[in-house]
Amino acid sequence: MTGTPDPETGPLRDCGVLVTRPAHQASGLCRRIAQLGGHATPFPVLEITAPQDLRPLDACIAQLDDFDLAIFISANAVERALPRLLEQRDWPAGLNIAVIGRRSAEALETFGLHADLCPTSRFNSEALLELEALQDVSGWRVVIFRGNGGREFLADTLRQRGAQVEYVEAYRRSRPQADSAALVQAWREGRIDVVQVNSVESLENLFAMLDDAGRALLRQTPLLVVSERMLPVAERLGFVMPPILAANATDDAVLDALIAWRR
Repeated sequence: MTGTPDPETGPLRDCGVLVTRPAHQASGLCRRIAQLGGHATPFPVLEITAPQDLRPLDACIAQLDDFDLAIFISANAVERALPRLLEQRDWPAGLNIAVIGRRSAEALETFGLHADLCPTSRFNSEALLELEALQDVSGWRVVIFRGNGGREFLADTLRQRGAQVEYVEAYRRSRPQADSAALVQAWREGRIDVVQVNSVESLENLFAMLDDAGRALLRQTPLLVVSERMLPVAERLGFVMPPILAANATDDAVLDALIAWRR
């Protein structure tokens, strides 16, 4: 999406968007929604914090030369692991980097690094694993920087292909403590037209943070998601309308999907 329309005539004019990204990742999207004439309501449903125990991360940093590939599962993994890593050492010259999505690749660039492997369209583990460079990884040592928990599919598949895979917790995700009363009131006043959610965990957290009245309003509101994995979850939670599916989690893709839906 290019250009910055006049908010008075923009394609999202008077559209109320609930933005559920973590607080430190929501401001850019909220600003661009406003530039397109919309009204963004930030309501973070994930809180990103440091691991409870940093020793495993530090141990991995010290042994980084022993790995053949480092995978950053998200932009949060990049932004949490690399400052600590680069305080202690330089990135090994021979260690390739893989990322799941474009936002992670952009985050790497802010630290002077680049992604050697990144899907070109679908930004998920499946797309990364389809890359030719990862078909034969026999004997490789792979480290995956991620948050607490998450899918095992990526590591399991790499192991099936012959790699040794280790996880390192670079950050923790948790559900914030927040009062949703003001949000529910905004909903009742017609100020929420569409809800943007980035992950299954975010959607489930949003449900948990709302009361019964809020959940009823949520189920009646169009939902914008960034992964097909979220579609059956929305159905299970009782959404009335099929979700709007953005191509990926970047600001551009989310805004393109919002504009297409609005039209």
